[in-house]
Amino acid sequence: MLRKVIRFILSLMGIIVGVALAWMTVPLLADRSIQLFEHQDIIIYFSFAIVFGILFFILSKKLIHYTVEFIRLIEQKLQEIPANDILFGVSGLIIGLLISYLVTYPIRQLNVGWLALILTTLIYLFFGYLGISIATKRWRELDWSDLLKRMQRDRQGQELFLSQSKILDTSVIIDGRIFDICKTGFVEGPLIIPAFILEELRHIADSSDALKRNRGRRGLDVLNRIQKELDIPVRIYEKDFDDINEVDSKLLKLGEILKGAVITNDYNLNKVAEFQGVPVLNVNELANAVKPVVLPGEEMVVQVIKDGKETGQGIGYLDDGTMIVVDGGKKHVGETIDVMVTSVLQTAAGRMIFAKPKAIDKVV
Repeated sequence: MLRKVIRFILSLMGIIVGVALAWMTVPLLADRSIQLFEHQDIIIYFSFAIVFGILFFILSKKLIHYTVEFIRLIEQKLQEIPANDILFGVSGLIIGLLISYLVTYPIRQLNVGWLALILTTLIYLFFGYLGISIATKRWRELDWSDLLKRMQRDRQGQELFLSQSKILDTSVIIDGRIFDICKTGFVEGPLIIPAFILEELRHIADSSDALKRNRGRRGLDVLNRIQKELDIPVRIYEKDFDDINEVDSKLLKLGEILKGAVITNDYNLNKVAEFQGVPVLNVNELANAVKPVVLPGEEMVVQVIKDGKETGQGIGYLDDGTMIVVDGGKKHVGETIDVMVTSVLQTAAGRMIFAKPKAIDKVV
C-alpha cells in the first residue's frame, strides 16, 4: 500500500515537471514564431504532463527500489560504527558548523557574489569535517573508564546511604521485636525476606514439636503484620543459592550481593558476618544500647525472685529484663528491697548488675 502511494506521488511530480518544462518551451516557440498546429500551447502542456507523468510512473518502481537499498546500506554502515563515534561525531559536526557560521559571517557581508558562496561552502565543509574527525578520534584518549568508575562508586554509595536493604533472619522474625522497631521508624526499608527464610519458617510452623510449631507460626504472623500494618517496602527475594546448604551462609551471601545489612539476634551469625565484612544489625545489641545506664553507688528497688548460683546470692530483674545479682539476697527471696549497685558487667548475652541490700527492712 505504501509503495502505491509513493508511486502515485512520484507520478504527480512527473506531471508537475512536465508542466514546468512546457511553461519554458512555449515562450521559446512563440519567440521564433513556430506554429506547428492549432491550439499548440494547450497540446504542448498536455503532452509534456502526460509524457513525464508516465515516465516518472515507470521509473518510480526502480527509484523506490534503489532508494530502499540506499537507506538499508546507510543503516548497515551506521550499525557498524560504534555508538560513541556517532554521538561524538554529531557533537563535533554541530560545533564545527557553529564555528563555520561565525567565521563566514564577515564574508557574507561582502558583496562578492559567487565568490562568497564558494568560500562559505568550502569553510562549512572544512570545519564540519574537522569537527567530526577530531571528535571521533580524540575522545578515546580521555580516561572515561576512571571517570565512570568514580561516578559508579558515588552512585552506589549514595544508594547505599539512602536506601540500604535490610535482610531479615529467621531468629529476628520469630523474636518479633523487629515489628516494633520498624514501627518506631528507626529502621528504614526496603525489608528483604529471602525465599529460603520463608521456607525455613514454613518447616518450623509444620513441625511436630508444639514449641517449634508455635514459634514458626509466630514468625509468619510477624511477617504478615509488617506487610499489612507498616508503611515500609517489603520485598521477597526469590533466588536461592543451591550450592550453599546452611541458611546463615545464604544470608551472608545475599547480603554481599545486595550490599545490604542482615538483621538478626544470633550472636554467632553476627560474628561471622563481621569477619566477612557484611553489615549486621543485632536486635539484642540495640536492646542493650537503649537500656538505662546504671552506675555503681546508685540505689534502686528490686524484687528478689529466686536464689543465685553462688552461696547467699539472690536474683532479680528490671522491667527491661536486665538481671540483678544481689549479694546476700537469698534470705530476701520473694521480697522487694532497696539495693545499692556495686558493679555492672557487660557480657555478650547482655548486661548484669551486681548489688547488695541497702537495708534489711523490706519496702512496703
